[in-house]
Amino acid sequence: MSEYQYNKVTPEMIEKFKEIAPKRVLVGDEINEDFTHDEMAIYGKARPEVLVEATSTEEVAAVVKLCNENKVPVTPSGARTGLVGGAVSIGGGVMISLTKMNKILGYDKENFVVKIQSGVLLNDLAQDAEKQGLLYPPDPGEKFATVGGNVATNAGGMRAVKYGCTRDYVRAMTVVLPTGEIVKLGATVSKTSSGYSLLNLMIGSEGTLGIITELTLKVIPAPKSVISLIIPYENLEDCIATVPQFFMHHLAPQALEFMEKEVVMDTEKFLGKHTVFLDVEITGKKSSAELIVKLSDTEGKEVLSRTIHATKIGSTHLEFDVKNPLKWTAETPSLYNLTLTLKQKGKVTDLRSVKVGFREIEFAKNGQLLINGKPTLFKGVNRHDHSPLNGRTVSKEEMEKDVQLMKALNVNAVRTSHYPNNPYFYDLCDRYGIYVLAEANVECHGEMRLSHEPQWEKSFTERNENQVKRQKKPCRMKSLQG
Repeated sequence: MSEYQYNKVTPEMIEKFKEIAPKRVLVGDEINEDFTHDEMAIYGKARPEVLVEATSTEEVAAVVKLCNENKVPVTPSGARTGLVGGAVSIGGGVMISLTKMNKILGYDKENFVVKIQSGVLLNDLAQDAEKQGLLYPPDPGEKFATVGGNVATNAGGMRAVKYGCTRDYVRAMTVVLPTGEIVKLGATVSKTSSGYSLLNLMIGSEGTLGIITELTLKVIPAPKSVISLIIPYENLEDCIATVPQFFMHHLAPQALEFMEKEVVMDTEKFLGKHTVFLDVEITGKKSSAELIVKLSDTEGKEVLSRTIHATKIGSTHLEFDVKNPLKWTAETPSLYNLTLTLKQKGKVTDLRSVKVGFREIEFAKNGQLLINGKPTLFKGVNRHDHSPLNGRTVSKEEMEKDVQLMKALNVNAVRTSHYPNNPYFYDLCDRYGIYVLAEANVECHGEMRLSHEPQWEKSFTERNENQVKRQKKPCRMKSLQG
């Protein structure tokens, strides 16, 4: 606070406020606790002495004039979604809430503008403009903030990369000055070069120069379609370097957002979502094809169905979100059924079905391994894919007998001893619930210190990489040893 001394609100002032805004004046404990802070209460909490819920410019002007004459502080308030404590009445006094000034007053489609009261929510304006075939481009992150608050803070948002910030869409406004005077700034037309640019002075002033009560905003024709692209990058440098390349190639994306993998995974965990990743390779003659992807849960209920139109032959990477899937563990080996159907010229040319599972593997801060958020104790055995009767020819019956024996003895993990096993064995581990430690090392017994020889580095690396890529199964835990 400055050294300037404000006065307290008197009972006589409260009576006059009630005459100005009948039944919309709250005092003391009548004021909801929400009006004591914004979305970041750590930056300060304070209760105003009086809350006035204004519905017109004239009411705002009358309240401000009365407060100015009595040296009482005024705090304008919108939807209170700010994060810096700007709408907190730290000096007490009167808070003027503008949320009831929420009317969209009309469109001028010849000049592509819309006139609104400042308490209109951004989300309401966006939806109403869409019905008119129009778009109000500014898109700050908080969709339920008031547009007046957006203008008072010159809010930006994701679309700023293409369309600019809020400032670029304000044509005119009505403002109540600290004296209670009502002034109109700007004009409906684009070109207004006469006089001082007081309009731009008011934008971003955060209520310190006046209270914005009405706005005339620029709108544009809504785009015919919107396409979202998710582009994965292996490192931050390549990701950032792509941004100027978009513009150099005459592409003007509406929004660009960077999200680290850890943030995406944490967000999915919070929302209860898991992602199905598919790498599909379509072969054959060059022609259009339909790839139908279906996912069914453990009871056969379809939880996902997508049709992808492939226009070229080759590899395709697909990602789909599944909400709250049943997690796979050794105790509850929940498996979903994924079906891929390929159609070319209306005929089914290929059909594949595979069992898939969902799980989360992470390490706690103390180093404890967590599976689906829970500590897991492994009780395991070594197993060679070898039959005592037929050597390396191991029947499916023998494999299943091995897995059944493990489960009977409460064994929940198996080490496959250096080399890949028959794929059917991994399917059994998925179905029965056995964690698999699948090694991919190159044997280096005795004096054969190949791991110390630079010329063998490629062989070691490729073997490990291929072992990881070979089969992505819910049961498998990777061990990349040397």
